[in-house]
Amino acid sequence: MAKERIDLEFAIRSAPGILYNRLVTPGGLAEWFADNVKLNDEIYTFVWEGMGEDAKLLGKRDHEFVRFHWMDDDEDDTFFEFRIKIDQLTGDVALLVIDHVDDDEVEASKQLWEKQIGKLKMILGS
Repeated sequence: MAKERIDLEFAIRSAPGILYNRLVTPGGLAEWFADNVKLNDEIYTFVWEGMGEDAKLLGKRDHEFVRFHWMDDDEDDTFFEFRIKIDQLTGDVALLVIDHVDDDEVEASKQLWEKQIGKLKMILGS
C-alpha cells in the first residue's frame, strides 16, 4: 500500500532543550508517546499495552530534530520525525511532526498525533 506524508505543526510553550529531551530520551518519550520505551544502541522499542514496536534512530541534532524509521516498515524512504522550529522574530517554539502513513489512515493518524501532542503539552505545562 502506498504511503502518504503528513506534516503537522503544534505551538509548544517550552524551552527547546526541555522539549528535545522529551523527543529523544526513552524516559521523555515514555511520558507521552508510549507506555514504555527502551533503547539498545540506536534501536528504540516503543511499548503500548504490552506490545513492542522497534524503530531505528536515523538521525538527530541537539535541540533541532530526531528522526526514526519503523523496523517493520518495508519502505526504506519512510520515517517519522520531530522537528523543533523557533520563530526568529518572536522566539515562539513549534513542534513539527512528519510521518508517513498508509493512504487510508491519514485522518486517523492526524487525530492520534493531535492526542499524543496534547499529552506532551500537558506534561510540559504548555
